[in-house]
Amino acid sequence: MHPVDTNLQAQFYEMESDESRNGNRLADQSAPSPSKEINHQERGKRVRTISASMIPGVTDASPPRFVSLEEIMKAANGMTNMALAHEIAVDKNFMLKKLEPSENSIERKVKETMHRAFWDLLSQELNADPPVYTQALALLQEIKDTLSSLLLPQHTKLKKEIEEVLDMELIRQQIDNETLDFPYYAQYITSVMGKLCAPVRDDKIRELTQTKEVVQVYKGILETLELMKLDMANFTIEMFKPHIQASSVEYEKEKFSEFLKVQADGLFSTREWLSRHVDPSKPDEPKDDILTRAYMETLCWNPDNIFPETLMMDENRFLDIQDECRQLSVTAAVLLLTISSVGCGLESHAEYKMKLKEHIKTILADVKSDSDLAAVLPNVTEQVIKDCKDFLNQIGGKQLSDDTIKALEGQIEKIANPEHKIRELVFKRVSDFLKLIISSSTATPTQVPPGLTSFQAELAQLAGRFLRLVSHNRKVFGEFYTDILNQADPSSSPPVAVVS
Repeated sequence: MHPVDTNLQAQFYEMESDESRNGNRLADQSAPSPSKEINHQERGKRVRTISASMIPGVTDASPPRFVSLEEIMKAANGMTNMALAHEIAVDKNFMLKKLEPSENSIERKVKETMHRAFWDLLSQELNADPPVYTQALALLQEIKDTLSSLLLPQHTKLKKEIEEVLDMELIRQQIDNETLDFPYYAQYITSVMGKLCAPVRDDKIRELTQTKEVVQVYKGILETLELMKLDMANFTIEMFKPHIQASSVEYEKEKFSEFLKVQADGLFSTREWLSRHVDPSKPDEPKDDILTRAYMETLCWNPDNIFPETLMMDENRFLDIQDECRQLSVTAAVLLLTISSVGCGLESHAEYKMKLKEHIKTILADVKSDSDLAAVLPNVTEQVIKDCKDFLNQIGGKQLSDDTIKALEGQIEKIANPEHKIRELVFKRVSDFLKLIISSSTATPTQVPPGLTSFQAELAQLAGRFLRLVSHNRKVFGEFYTDILNQADPSSSPPVAVVS
């Protein structure tokens, strides 16, 4: 799930209406962008966002170029929509969730303070003698607007009813005549919400109808309306998802081409990335082979290098796959070392072997670097020894000697070194498997690498995600890659150490 502004619902409606008006597959309008929340993630010292990488005027790698504001805004809006379409296309489980500031953050404290102040002021005004309805009037207008935004085209009768009941001019007259029944409007609003909400919100609506304190009712109404806007946005995504997925390749090509027209050398990092994989000794090497090597570099990406512009929207996904390759390699290395050290038929006891594997994976789940790995390996060792003792007790085997435990501790500790022989061997087998998957032109089954049978499910899941990213990227940017490689000078390409 992706945290984004819930106003994104409006963007989908605008995308659809612009499509019919302009004949485009998707819209080219300005709207709140989910891209920053989706792609903004800290990895070491490097933070990368769509806005910092692809919006014209903020990329430092290129010289300045004079373009009109209209051109810049058009390209920026196009990249925003391109990012959204891309997310829906590559993530089959794409869903929006409410964006909340992190706990104890200044943003969260400011938000909570402002909300508290609003509700406190509303309570004070309603309890005044005579009551003051300044805040209440603004609140009713906001609720009316939100309810209207949730209506579907077939809700013509309900739309008319809302306009008549929540007639702001009539409500002002009631305030002037001191006849406003504020609780009545709360009851009406909750009844309308009950007609519009998804079943998952029924309990919340029922709770609102049973709440007596009027300020708490309106507070609950606003909170629930925010969730309903989110439900509507996700419903809209599901409706348009097949269309967006079918159109995304051509749409992304179109928007990226528009971006390149206003961005000086918008393929600077992409050119550097591909050039690292041009072999001067193979002037006639197929471009697909060069591209495959380039994609494989993402499995051991050097954080000092800037991610290519063409991979940028999937940077975190590629880096997640890199992390998972590391975790899988370490888990398999620990498992192989443990089986070798313990013996006693552990290799043939599938249940215990899988239990040990899952325990190791759980401990390594948050490992993002070799320094992270070194910090948690003592916990891995402790868990491995405990599991081995449990296994030996279960089968009535001889317990591990102190020397065996000490040797196993030392062997597992050394796995923190990326050049550890077993870890290195496992990683090579994993990467060779992934390379075979992305370079194959047919859908024939691929054999699981030797020693990794216990990781068949993990390999299949990892390979599927990697293949999905690479395939989509090739479809969108293949023409740009071909142009770059056609212009590349093999003699000027520096060597790079990548997964072969």
